Amino acid sequence: MLDIETREYDVVVVGAGGAGLRAAIEASGRGSRVAVLTKSLLGKAHTVMAEGGIAASFGNLDPYDGWETHFYDTMKSGHFINNYRMVELYTKEAPERVLELESWGAVFDRTEDGKIMQRPFGAHSFRRLAHVGDRTGKELIRTLQQKVVTQNVDIFAEVTTTRIFLDRQGRVAGLFAYHRDDGHFVLFKTRAIILATGGWGRMYKPTSNSWECTGDGAAMAFRVGAELQDMEMVQFHPTGMVWPPGVRGILVTEGVRGEGGLLYNAEGERFMLRYDPEKKELSSRDVVARSIYREVKAGRGTPHGGAWLDITHKGPEYIKRKLPGMYEQFKKLADVDITKERFEVAPTVHYTMGGLRVHPELAATNVPGLYAAGETACGLHGANRLGGNSLGDLLVFGRRAGMAAHEYVQNLASLPEVDEAEVRDEMRRVLRPFEVEGGENPYLIHEALQTIMSTYAGIERSGPELEKGLAELEELKARAERMSVDGPLHFNPGWHTVFEVQSMLLLAEAIFRGALERKESRGAHWRTDYPEELPEYGRVNFVQTYEDGRYHIRPEPVPEMPPELARLFEAGVAPGVLRARQAQNGREETK
Repeated sequence: MLDIETREYDVVVVGAGGAGLRAAIEASGRGSRVAVLTKSLLGKAHTVMAEGGIAASFGNLDPYDGWETHFYDTMKSGHFINNYRMVELYTKEAPERVLELESWGAVFDRTEDGKIMQRPFGAHSFRRLAHVGDRTGKELIRTLQQKVVTQNVDIFAEVTTTRIFLDRQGRVAGLFAYHRDDGHFVLFKTRAIILATGGWGRMYKPTSNSWECTGDGAAMAFRVGAELQDMEMVQFHPTGMVWPPGVRGILVTEGVRGEGGLLYNAEGERFMLRYDPEKKELSSRDVVARSIYREVKAGRGTPHGGAWLDITHKGPEYIKRKLPGMYEQFKKLADVDITKERFEVAPTVHYTMGGLRVHPELAATNVPGLYAAGETACGLHGANRLGGNSLGDLLVFGRRAGMAAHEYVQNLASLPEVDEAEVRDEMRRVLRPFEVEGGENPYLIHEALQTIMSTYAGIERSGPELEKGLAELEELKARAERMSVDGPLHFNPGWHTVFEVQSMLLLAEAIFRGALERKESRGAHWRTDYPEELPEYGRVNFVQTYEDGRYHIRPEPVPEMPPELARLFEAGVAPGVLRARQAQNGREETK
């Protein structure tokens, strides 16, 4: 057909983080022939950056916890634009997925009586996060990686994917990719694709995201007709490193505050007592991030534009045992001993609640044969993600994506056909940057994009600023049409960057358009010209499609909760908290 390597699989998983590996384990375990593609190396996915833990309502430390309370916390934190069914499935299934992970070899911190230890986290009603010190993501990936290599799964590392192919019926038929080391092309013919490529935080600066997070999967899917939802919802984690400049944005786990860390402004005031007197430092991420931002804006910021985080009162032994990664991180990168001194933190782009719109139970997009799980997908987190819900999301919906993709494959009589002309067109497109003479430098385009996003679509937004940013983005997109690279196909990072920048530019516009459409402030989306949360916007998600180079956006009703779930919110307090209070009152009465 072409001078191109061709491979055939039932299911191709793009992404080797927690969601991708869990999906591959499930699909292959049920009998599908599975390949996993990653542009990084196996074991190096962004999941390893997750530190705090996996939110699962075991009730090991707080017996009144349960899935209903976890459901309540997640919906409330998401400001009720979450897909309730995804939240229900997650909160019910997360404990089972954690125990499954343990049965595969994960080693969690333990209580004195041998149960899985759970720590408090922002906006969770109870101590809920199962953790491995502050290295939970690494343990999750290590365990899944060990499991996947025992199954019949082919792993393709350092492979860039650029295009999804559909057959004449609009079904998934294949995937175009190339090996990053030598540039040779690969056509993966497949019945189903699972996208688990993570988020797109690298379009911002500063960000806690690793270099892989450029939105490749969501962009490929968007181009072939998949729907995006709630793209305006970008989470700013309250605590990223601030100093020195080379480490700005690197995540400081919420586990520091979960283990007792306190926030202070430059005047020595514990300011979260003012912004959220009840939950204080363990308020939701959107609240804490805005609070730090406001303190800095009011002139009460630390020397390098953040807030002080102090955990010295817990003592060196406790800190080194509970937060070994944080201790090492600050010691090596900032020459700061967090057991003896406070340190500066500031908000950093961390997570995208928006993403591909999927079926809540099947993780299926609107494109037949195309699935998405993890941060690439949308629906679970609403307007603001609870800390610890991301790792559980990977396990619950990675499994569901793998299961659904396998079932879909079983119902296909034959392998969908890829159009050879489309493959040739993609090959020419991928090589085009080498043919453009004196074009734009992809690194400079990326840098300009980060400036636009951080300036106009950051933690604080307004209509006029969003319009200005969108206009600048349009100019940048025109420049990006002429990105060029030099050198060979072998080990050419500039060439790889071209396609990552194209993905980020496509998704960046969706963020601007979603942010302009949502004329209110809700969760992570804070508009100063519409500072209130408005009931009418709490009833809709904004869904975007892309056709002939144009964006189309429409409101879709938020799925309505059935009465038995809606009743959980009638008391205005989480069910488990209510039961705990009632039990306490009963004990006091007996006295």
